[in-house]
Amino acid sequence: MIWDCAIIGGGPAGLNAALVLGRSRRTAALIDNDQPRNQVTLESHGYLTRDGIRPDQFRRLAFEEIGGYPTVRRFKATALEVSPVQGAFRVITSMREEVFARKLILATGLHETLPRIPGIAPLYGKSIFNCVYCDGYELQDRPLFVLSEQPGLYHFVKTVHHWSRDLLVLTNGKPVLTSGEKEKLRTKGVPVVEELIHSFRGGEGRLTEVVFHSGAFVPRTGGFIVPHWSQKAPFAAQLGCRPDGSGGIAVDELGRTSVKGVYAAGDTARFGPSQLIIAAGQGSKAAMAVNADLIDEEF
Repeated sequence: MIWDCAIIGGGPAGLNAALVLGRSRRTAALIDNDQPRNQVTLESHGYLTRDGIRPDQFRRLAFEEIGGYPTVRRFKATALEVSPVQGAFRVITSMREEVFARKLILATGLHETLPRIPGIAPLYGKSIFNCVYCDGYELQDRPLFVLSEQPGLYHFVKTVHHWSRDLLVLTNGKPVLTSGEKEKLRTKGVPVVEELIHSFRGGEGRLTEVVFHSGAFVPRTGGFIVPHWSQKAPFAAQLGCRPDGSGGIAVDELGRTSVKGVYAAGDTARFGPSQLIIAAGQGSKAAMAVNADLIDEEF
């Protein structure tokens, strides 16, 4: 069987693409390994009518809705290899399946690498987060930290400062702030600590304090970090899709890449984490582009 479209990735972008393709009476193969990046968090926010939903509940509802469209099938597997073949695309999965499709949507998302600091992993997604628009409301006015080892920290601090004035800025020993930025933060009453961090302490997902290598510690109840982001899958580069210069994939307003028949949506295309509702909207656009292009070829 040659599917109208194969979708690699079952995050909000891939799920919404599958929904729109099903409603467009297109055959769609959704290849998803059930390992969403947001599975570490307890709640997802900012999605109208689903604010505060658990990630596992969001996926359950999504698959129930998609399951109502007989032309859509989920392959519960990891895509291992993608290649063009005779005017279509072949996807080889970890279940030794071969999926052939006329069009391909890449919605594989991002891989995040957390700072190598003891104690951070069990707190991540519970009291330490990366998206202030997703989780800032729940942490408003609490004693927080903002940590980044990368350039751009100053802008991130300014944003988090809108939700809480009780901030501690951490660089884990990295010189990522200019003297002018540090002075501006000082005038705003925001302390900066450039010392190496020894560990984060807490229990049951709740942060209690930041401990430094000097032995000093500062009580905190939550914080925001900037992980290192990378593409979760190499397929775009392997297929020859033009990058956008910032880690993502160059796409038009509907998600078409520079390679005919290949589309990208969600964090895969617009490199960087986005809210569920934004990624879902991009998946919808990509699916519409797939259907429109198929109609042009068939008419």
